[in-house]
Amino acid sequence: MEITVIDNNVDKAIKVLKRKLQQEGLFREMKQRKFYEKPSVKRKRKEKEAQRRLRKKLRMVKRAD
Repeated sequence: MEITVIDNNVDKAIKVLKRKLQQEGLFREMKQRKFYEKPSVKRKRKEKEAQRRLRKKLRMVKRAD
């Protein structure tokens, strides 16, 4: 990942970097790895995330119609 600083505007570059990391889910993953997660809890979380992604995809398809 590469962020370019334009006109010495470091604050804007940091905002862009944070937004990209947020979209990639880095902060969420760091939080999850902080503590041990039992396999059953991990499986349930993954199922929940998959359902959320599916609902989001369906909403986007409905908007396109």
